[in-house]
This record gives sequence, structure tokens and C-alpha cells, in this order.
Amino acid sequence: MLVKIYFLTTVICCCTVLAQDLPPNIAGVIADIFNPNATTTTTTSRPIVTRRPGIGDIVTSEPIAPTLEPQILKTDDGIKCTCVPYYLCKPGDNTLRDDGEIDGFGKIDIRFDPYSCQHYLDICCIDNRTVSEPINPVPVEKRPNQPTGCGIRNPNVDFQITGNNDNEANFGELPWTVALLKTDTEEYFCAGSLIHPQVVLTAAHCVRKYGPNQFKVRAGEWDSQTTRERLPFQELNAQEIIIHPSFNPKTVANDFALVVVSQPFVLADHINVVCLPAPNIFPASGETCLSSGWGRDKFGSAGKYSVIMKKVPLPVVDFEQCQSSFRSARLGKYFILDPSFICAGGQQGVDTCTGDGGGPLVCSADASENRYYQSGIVAWGLGCNDPIPGAYASVALGRNWIDEEMNRLGFGVASYSY
Repeated sequence: MLVKIYFLTTVICCCTVLAQDLPPNIAGVIADIFNPNATTTTTTSRPIVTRRPGIGDIVTSEPIAPTLEPQILKTDDGIKCTCVPYYLCKPGDNTLRDDGEIDGFGKIDIRFDPYSCQHYLDICCIDNRTVSEPINPVPVEKRPNQPTGCGIRNPNVDFQITGNNDNEANFGELPWTVALLKTDTEEYFCAGSLIHPQVVLTAAHCVRKYGPNQFKVRAGEWDSQTTRERLPFQELNAQEIIIHPSFNPKTVANDFALVVVSQPFVLADHINVVCLPAPNIFPASGETCLSSGWGRDKFGSAGKYSVIMKKVPLPVVDFEQCQSSFRSARLGKYFILDPSFICAGGQQGVDTCTGDGGGPLVCSADASENRYYQSGIVAWGLGCNDPIPGAYASVALGRNWIDEEMNRLGFGVASYSY
């Protein structure tokens, strides 16, 4: 069930809607966008991994009880050191606060170095600094002058990364982004965002053919090929799926859906809810927003999925300009873009792409607090990395329906209001 969308030279979210669901003039140009039976060989900073479509095979390695013999190296000064998970080595003095507590573990290079530890989340630790129990930094919300509530983008939850040349996000940077996976195969098929500890906002085209317990929601994911992060992801089964009553599978109009999971996620540094805009409050044309996910880097079967979550900066595009771009790009002069969409992107080589429809497009709500609100949901587009904007379901237009459903469910609207 996919329709598109494209992706940036980095990787991000995309849409998926079967071509036969679209009107003839659109179906013809969006055919063969995604082959769910193909395998993809993905190159990252680590060895090549063959994965299923989407987020790929789930690695179940245990960081505290490794199955391999400890890796022994030497520092530049010739001192023996042992490779251990980053949170089992006392950090340097530069990460200490005045009260002796730590805010994080410094910087970690995500690019493969054959002369370093075998896994990039391991560091070579001098013996007198290794510990047996995980070191837990001060939680983000308890740090000085830290804003709280929905939509807080985290600059540094546990560690910062270097070598992120493809717009990889920092661990926990966009804590509302979640992955949707099939229950039986753990195959990734779409993305979404937390708007309440027990409710996910996603695209209707992603979930309309699924029933409860046929897929699960994973929150707190970052690198899909490892479980070596200190803070683990959480998974819960979908319990109820609510599709917008005006969703049109032929035009993908009103592409809104809510997924209620079996119980609330436990909010943490790397898991939080996003803010939503007030009804009919839209980002300004030209404003740069962010889309996040694990989608492909190129259009079609040649594209490779991301291992680490990406964040793609995309400018908001004026509605009329967007419609004109679609008309000029194979849809014809009579194509009418449904008013339930907003548009973003349109820069050569910077885009979202096939891999995870339903993902969030977020824009700055308050720069002083690093707070963001969700303006769009990845819906559809034409190609990848071309100078054509992508279409996103407009959350501001869907806000009244979202509020009505949240109140009906008894959850209220406080979690995503700011």
C-alpha cells in the first residue's frame, strides 16, 4: 500500500498508496513506485546488510552481555583499552556539570573506522574507567532551563554524532517519530508521530487495509540495525484504527488516521509527543520544516533504505505554485490538487522518498524553546530528488477532526496543545 513519495539525498519518509487506488491520470505516473517483495542491499558505515523492505531485520544483540570476546585495543598513547558500550565507560571531565552530574557522553562518529571498535556505539575504555552498571545522565527534562511539553526537539539526549553527512538525526532528536511494523514479519511499512502517549497520527493510506493487532508501533527507534543504545525502543500493538470519514483512496484526499495502541508508551528522553497547530494555522511559504523517517534515498527499486533515522529540511511551497508544478510534471493542465494538502520540497536532490508514508513534517513553533508542531503528514509525490514539491496532508485542516476523535476516546487535546 504505497504511493510514494520521495526522498532527499538523505533519507526520509514517503508515501504508499496502491497505484490502482489513484485516478487514471495519476496512477499511470506513480506505477511501480515500490516493490514490497524486493530485498535491498544497504551500504552504511558498517558492513553491508541485506534487509527486507523498510526498516529491515531487527537486530537483537544485547549490549551488556555480548556474545563476542571483548575487543582489546590501545589508545594513541599506547595504553590498553577495552571496547565497551559507551554508557559503561566513565565520561571525560568535559561532560561533567558543576554539580558533578553528566548531561551526556560526548560525540560518537557513526562512520566505520577499521581501526576502532567493531561497533560505532562501543568506545575503547581504559580499564580503570569501565563500570559494570549503565551510567545514566541527568534526564533531559531535569536539565537547567529545559522546556517541557510537546514538540521539544532534543539537541543531545545521550550523545551527539559526527560523520552524519547524509542528514542523519541525532539519537532522540525527533522523539515523536515512530515506525509502523507488521506484527507477523516485523516488516516496516510506514511512519507516524505520537500525539498522545497512546495515540499515533499517521496517513490513512498506510493503515486502511490493516486490522487491530496486524501491526505494531515502535517508538524510540533510531538505528534499526542495533539495540546497543542505552535507552531502548518500545513496541505496542495497534488496538484501534480510525480513518478520517472523508478520506478518498482515489485521490488520497484527507489522508488522516489515528492509531490507538494497547497501552500508553512510557515517555522518556527519546520518546515524546509532537505539538499540533491550531485549526487553519499554516506554515508560511518558504519556511523550512523537517521531515523524518527511514525511507529510500532514490526513486524505485534502486533506492536504499536508511539504517539511521534521517531528518530532511524542506521549504514550504505555496499551494498554487505546487499545483502548477504537478501540472507541468506529467499530471496535465487540468490536474486539481485537493485543498486538504500542503506542499513542501521542490529542491533538486533534497526530498522525501519511498519507504515510509505517514511520517511527520514539523515546523518551528518557538525557536527559543526548540519547540515544533506538525504541519503535514507524508502523503504522495512524483519521483525522488527532482525539483517537484511533495504533497502532505495538512494537519491544520484535520485538527478539528483529530480533536473530536481524541475527546470521544477520552484522551483530550492537552497532550499536543501548546
